[in-house]
Amino acid sequence: MKKWLIPVIIIALLAFGGYTWVKGFYNTGIQLNENVAESWGNVETAYQRRGDLIGNLVKTVQGAADFEKETLTSVIEARAKATSVNIDPSNITPEQLSQFNQVQGGLSGALKSLLVTVERYPDLKANQNFLKLQDELASTENQILTARTRFNEAIKPFNNHVKTFPNNILAGFFDFDGKPYFEAEAGTENAPDVEFDFGKKE
Repeated sequence: MKKWLIPVIIIALLAFGGYTWVKGFYNTGIQLNENVAESWGNVETAYQRRGDLIGNLVKTVQGAADFEKETLTSVIEARAKATSVNIDPSNITPEQLSQFNQVQGGLSGALKSLLVTVERYPDLKANQNFLKLQDELASTENQILTARTRFNEAIKPFNNHVKTFPNNILAGFFDFDGKPYFEAEAGTENAPDVEFDFGKKE
């Protein structure tokens, strides 16, 4: 073998190894990022379902002519704010998640106030549509929790992929930044309970 071939072969092997590494990093990053986007889509779907149910709940409650308008207005406004926040899953920032959490927490608080107020309306409490919507809301809260948990589960492998050495060298080149986890809003350890005991009297 000619001596000049040896460095050529070494360079070719290094180039092939580098190409394989870069290709593997990029393709894996894309796949993991798609998993994050899918998981975020499921989070948004769960929250959208809650928003739709709350809209139907408000319509049902509006049937009670003497129901407090201020309480209904606060729910309607909180729902409007919650549905106005949109997040691009490929570019999620901690600030965006915090804002999303804040408006959803505001909607949860308004919903809690609405359901507490309903206790003073026996006819409304016995309304079958209202009872059904309330049950569906309770189920949806569980779906939201599951969707948020799975979103965080999708974030972890992506962050591990782009933050560990030597992958972090390429991450900036391909604009693969680490993504924030969905954290509970302060005070959510006292989450609104949408399953009321209708036997209670205030």
